[in-house]
Amino acid sequence: MNRMRFGKGSGRFGTCLSLVALCLAASGASLAQGYPAKPIRMIVPFTPGGGSDTMGRAVAKHWSERFGQAVVVENRLGAAGSIGADVVAKAAPDGYTVLLGSTSELTQYPNVNPKVPYDPVRDFAPVSMVGHIPLVLVVHPSMPVKSVKELIALAKARPAQMLFGSAGVGATTHLAVEHFILLTDVKLTHVPYKGSVQATADLVAGNVQLAIPTLPSALPFIQARRVKVLAVTTEKRVPVLPDAPTMQEAGVKGYVNVLWTGVLAPAGAPPAHIKRLQDETAGALASSDVKKVLAGVGAEAQAGTPEEFAAFIRSELAKWAKVVKAAGIRPE
Repeated sequence: MNRMRFGKGSGRFGTCLSLVALCLAASGASLAQGYPAKPIRMIVPFTPGGGSDTMGRAVAKHWSERFGQAVVVENRLGAAGSIGADVVAKAAPDGYTVLLGSTSELTQYPNVNPKVPYDPVRDFAPVSMVGHIPLVLVVHPSMPVKSVKELIALAKARPAQMLFGSAGVGATTHLAVEHFILLTDVKLTHVPYKGSVQATADLVAGNVQLAIPTLPSALPFIQARRVKVLAVTTEKRVPVLPDAPTMQEAGVKGYVNVLWTGVLAPAGAPPAHIKRLQDETAGALASSDVKKVLAGVGAEAQAGTPEEFAAFIRSELAKWAKVVKAAGIRPE
């Protein structure tokens, strides 16, 4: 009797569970199908017209066409991108405000300034990587070196005498050189500028001897032979500079640095919305039109899952923590 009741009750209970599961699945599907029901705001913490901004706008345009909704790109500059990141961290977690995040405000600046008003891991829900822009190790043509190995030897023979320029303390172009210093045990002297334009101009003029700028900003000067390229910072060689070795090929083991971008939502955003954004981002990055736009700013598409992006952010945070600690960098 008891067994019969248990079986009968368990059948009803199982039916209820099945109905609940079906309702939850239907609810998730409904969320995905009904999203987005209004315009999406993409916060881009970079200057309009720059490489990262261009990448974000290309994805936003594709989204708008696919969603049938406007995607408004809003540039929020300042504090190495942290102002824009904070806007998204504090936004409603509904999938209608997203961040085009990057190396800077998600993994570098939080190490330089631990007082940033957001946690780069806890306060965001990664959606997908978008792409990356290579950096290049360049020197002034007057430098008597033809390889990274020769540069390291010269730097060790002249400790702290070589000057390197960057876009400012804690900038990607600053930390990229500090990473080089950490891995090669050389001593160089930092000359920070208020932006990459000034830093590049002084390198071309010979006022500093080396730098690690982005490829797009350095390429015109490389092609004009006003600076000399020694290596690229990517895992593989880049098509536009086929003769330039990677840093690892040049002997600096473990050195891979790029200016990367990706899409993130506020933590707690509905998983169905995250999935829709991820799917459409992957579609955008597979599009020949978007690939062409990215190639125009020297970027390479790099899609991925939320889990892969989250793991990548954690690994980058750990890497830059070591670099910042070794260099003793503090916010200005």
